[in-house]
Amino acid sequence: MPSYNRTFDLNIADVDLIEEALRARGRELSRMRLALSEENPAHMESIRVIEQDQRTGEELLGRLHDQKIFYRPRKAVYVGG
Repeated sequence: MPSYNRTFDLNIADVDLIEEALRARGRELSRMRLALSEENPAHMESIRVIEQDQRTGEELLGRLHDQKIFYRPRKAVYVGG
């Protein structure tokens, strides 16, 4: 039985492209959600599916963000902002 590949060879541009695609999908889902009315009972299941898909995408974006290592100078004083 085949197993999953647990190592990936992605560069920064690849990760950036994935993040942009996830953000674009989030915008598309938001537009779809706004087009549906909560007053129409036929739309309620579609709304639940869209909101679940939005949550899944946002969680994935969060996991990608948490894996990044941000630059911080080691010898100088770091001034953020």
